[in-house]
Amino acid sequence: MAVTDEAILKIKDMILTGEIGPGDRLPPEKELSEHLGLSRSSLREAVKALEVIRVLDVRRGDGTYVTSLEPRLLLEAMSFVVDLHDDQSVLEIFAVRRILEPAAASLAARNVDPEILERLRTVVTGVDDATDVEGLVSHDLEFHRGIAEATGNAYLASLIDSISGHTVRARVWRGITEENAVDRTLHEHHAILDAIAIGDADLAHALTLTHVSGVEHWLRSAL
Repeated sequence: MAVTDEAILKIKDMILTGEIGPGDRLPPEKELSEHLGLSRSSLREAVKALEVIRVLDVRRGDGTYVTSLEPRLLLEAMSFVVDLHDDQSVLEIFAVRRILEPAAASLAARNVDPEILERLRTVVTGVDDATDVEGLVSHDLEFHRGIAEATGNAYLASLIDSISGHTVRARVWRGITEENAVDRTLHEHHAILDAIAIGDADLAHALTLTHVSGVEHWLRSAL
């Protein structure tokens, strides 16, 4: 194992065992390197790597801290990779959405909070047939983000949010070129929300699967 990898694992172990936690400041470099039995150079490289993936926050002149370790931070690295996609790989992103979002709708139907449900209802009813394509896509993102948040699973919500935004271009393209895209999307959103509202997890899953798959199928044909 490379020395830097060993240093990363040792810092990870410090976090997992509770020796340091979210928001804590790491000991000074010399003290930490001696504590871990590592050279200061290998420790420095490990800190740089963990800073990139948002586990550590290096504050010049102040010290190095453990971040909040919130899902949205830890998934930023994946979001960066997804940013590099091309038109073909966006199909793979849709395939991931097809797995995650129906599961999220199903979970939301089991756990939905009345306050979140009311907010989602406001999101859906705030859009009509006169909405332009950009407005529709913005609504679509907000709707799916709301369902993900309704699951109560912060990691799932952050994961869905991090990949959903990267399919915007395909959604806009479909909205411009396909007839009745606005009406169909709104109808599907209403149906999904109704299923969640009555707590029918299987129906919410099936309707969301059809909804996401429709865009994926269209994109495959277009490409």
